[in-house]
Amino acid sequence: MSTRVRDRLRRIALALPAAMLAAGLGMTLAATPAAAHGSVTDPPSRNYGCWERWGDDHLNPAMATQDPMCWQAFQANPNTMWNWNGLFREGVGGRHEAVIPNGQLCSGGRTQNGLYASLDNPGAWTMKTVPTSFRLTLTDGAKHGADYMRIYVSKPGFDPTREALGWDDITLVKETGRYGTTGLYETDVNLAGRSGRAVLFTIWQASHLDQPYYICSDINIGGTAPTQQPTQQPTQQPTQQPTQQPTQQPTQQPTQQPTQQPTQQPTQQPTQQPTQQPTGACTATVSVTNSWGSGYQADVRVTAGTSGVRGWKVTVNGATITQSWNATASGNTLTNVGWNGTLAANASTSFGFIGSGSSSGLTATCSAA
Repeated sequence: MSTRVRDRLRRIALALPAAMLAAGLGMTLAATPAAAHGSVTDPPSRNYGCWERWGDDHLNPAMATQDPMCWQAFQANPNTMWNWNGLFREGVGGRHEAVIPNGQLCSGGRTQNGLYASLDNPGAWTMKTVPTSFRLTLTDGAKHGADYMRIYVSKPGFDPTREALGWDDITLVKETGRYGTTGLYETDVNLAGRSGRAVLFTIWQASHLDQPYYICSDINIGGTAPTQQPTQQPTQQPTQQPTQQPTQQPTQQPTQQPTQQPTQQPTQQPTQQPTQQPTGACTATVSVTNSWGSGYQADVRVTAGTSGVRGWKVTVNGATITQSWNATASGNTLTNVGWNGTLAANASTSFGFIGSGSSSGLTATCSAA
């Protein structure tokens, strides 16, 4: 195994949430349908690439001009990047074209309540320059194995900067055989006769469950111009949990906002926000995205009221929380982290958690903190 591959595996291993290692879940990694899984890391998937380039600097306004499609994805929902390795559906039964609508291939058919919807948006996604023959690498931190990988490429003339990817826009170039639970699945791809911008679309059919993953990677076939990745790679990758993202960014934001524009950037509010919020300062809704015998994964969406908030606290009734991201948990109460506490009027943010026991009857209440 090359040094480059070993380094990638090491960094991705650091990104696996602690829940995957906790014996309290009462299951092996291969049987766990939640938390970390995997994705195509070379050429990088859209959200893995955004995480790799900007994960430790995601509040940097330079992203808006240097990497605009990553910027819009982070603005829509940072969890799209923190959970770069979880873009899957369950129970598809091999009926990929019947289940995933045209225009929604890159989000897996808006799977998980639209968590990955921003990946469908047409635009100038950062490309990786590849030769006409190259090796694709899929990194599977949970070691699920693979029944197969199907690899498609967009047809000549398709312009991903203007149109969302559909089934009629792609051509199957390869289907692999099975892979064991090694965590690293590689295959050679030959795109002879092609050049220029294209989308590589990979279906990874994991072996542990009926759980296919849908992955879009943007490539520049046979190009010579450098892509943005080499100049923007962070030297140390953050873990998958947003609570470990750099906290120094929000303190720099207020000086960048005109005082008369409190509603433009929820994470960059000026200091004139009221310090006391009314009783109805925010609301919260909880939805279960995955469940298994002894636990579940849930997402919570927090929405500010008409006065906005400069900190929030959510209580999830009926939950026994073992791990959270984008929020700090104490019992079944979760409070905002540094970058997502300030919300303008009617603005929203979201966080996730792992719970043990039953997910039945969960409700969430929100108040200003």
